[in-house]
Amino acid sequence: MTITFLGLATWSIRDTSAHEGGRAPSFHLKTDQGRVVSPEDFGGKVLVLNFWATWCPPCVREIPTLNEFQRQFRDQGVVVVAVSIDKNPGKYKNFLNRFQVSFDTARDPDANISSSYGTYQIPETYIIKDGKVVRKLISEQNWVSDDSIQFMKSLL
Repeated sequence: MTITFLGLATWSIRDTSAHEGGRAPSFHLKTDQGRVVSPEDFGGKVLVLNFWATWCPPCVREIPTLNEFQRQFRDQGVVVVAVSIDKNPGKYKNFLNRFQVSFDTARDPDANISSSYGTYQIPETYIIKDGKVVRKLISEQNWVSDDSIQFMKSLL
């Protein structure tokens, strides 16, 4: 009985978060733009899955470069989906209107999706191709830096 309990306890605390090289956790999400997306929907395209919030200063600073990045790569098979953990829908919508983002957005106020990825600090971004996590980026990124642009081009 003790062995069974220990096995069950070990299984229940295993790390199921997303890791580079591993499968991206599945989800189905309806974006604010009306699209239903999941990691499996993108085939050979690259999904840039960004977790953020309006009250997070590094997230806010990252938005303009993420906007420009999506504009540059939209026609090349790159899709940015930014999932906010904001609880207040009014503040969230006001933020989106003010920044006029050029990528798909959605709100996940219970942080179910980010939790399934093992994300507990924001911003955090997963670059996913063919259902696998190619890169995990923690903290604010400059999406239009030479390194970011070259890395993305290497995936296309």
